[in-house]
Amino acid sequence: MKTTTRYLAAILLLAQINPASAALISRLSGAAYYDDALDVTWLADANLAASNTFGVSGISPGGSMTWDKANEWIAAMNNAGYQGASDWRLPTIVDTGSSGCNWGYSETDCGYNVQTATGATVFSEMAHLFYTTLGNTARYDTNGIWVNCPAEPVYCLTNPGPFTNLLPNTYWSGNTYAVYPSSAWTFGFGGGGQGDRDKSSTFVAMAVR
Repeated sequence: MKTTTRYLAAILLLAQINPASAALISRLSGAAYYDDALDVTWLADANLAASNTFGVSGISPGGSMTWDKANEWIAAMNNAGYQGASDWRLPTIVDTGSSGCNWGYSETDCGYNVQTATGATVFSEMAHLFYTTLGNTARYDTNGIWVNCPAEPVYCLTNPGPFTNLLPNTYWSGNTYAVYPSSAWTFGFGGGGQGDRDKSSTFVAMAVR
C-alpha cells in the first residue's frame, strides 16, 4: 500500500513539473501533435511555410507573409490534402470584454498573461499553448513588472515543446480585429504578448485543425 502511494505521488509530481508531456500526443508519426486540453491537432512544423508554400507566391524564404497570404496558404494546404486532412486553419483568438484591445497584464484579451480558456471555452489557442501547455512565462508578470527572459534566440520561449521551427516571433491568428478590420489578432511567442497588427504586415503562421 505504501509503495503504491509513493508511486502515485511520484506520478502527480511529474505531472506538475511537466504538464506539456501529458497534453501533447504525437500523431501522424510525429508530423502533428494532438492537444488534449484544447481538443485540436497542431502541425508539428510551426513554420511549414518556410519549406512548403504549396505554390502560394509572396511568402518570404523565412516563412513570413501578410494575413491574406496566410489564409491563402492555409487554403492551398487544404486543397493539397496535406497530411491527409483538408480542415487546417489558423489558430483562433477571441475578442473578449469590450470590443477591441482591452490592454492589461493579466486575464485580458490584449497584452500579457492573457485569458486562455475558461472551462470548455477557449479564448486564445496560441496563448494556451504558450502559457498553459508549454509552461512559458511572459515578458511582463501580472503586475506589469519586466521579467528578465533569456536573450536571443529564444527570448521567453524557453520551452518550444516537441515542435519544430516554433519561432519566438509574431504569429497570425485567423481572426480579424473588429474595431479596425484592416488588422488581425496576433500572438507573439517571443514575449507572450497578444494584440492586433495590420494585415499588410508580414508575420509567420502555424496550422491547426
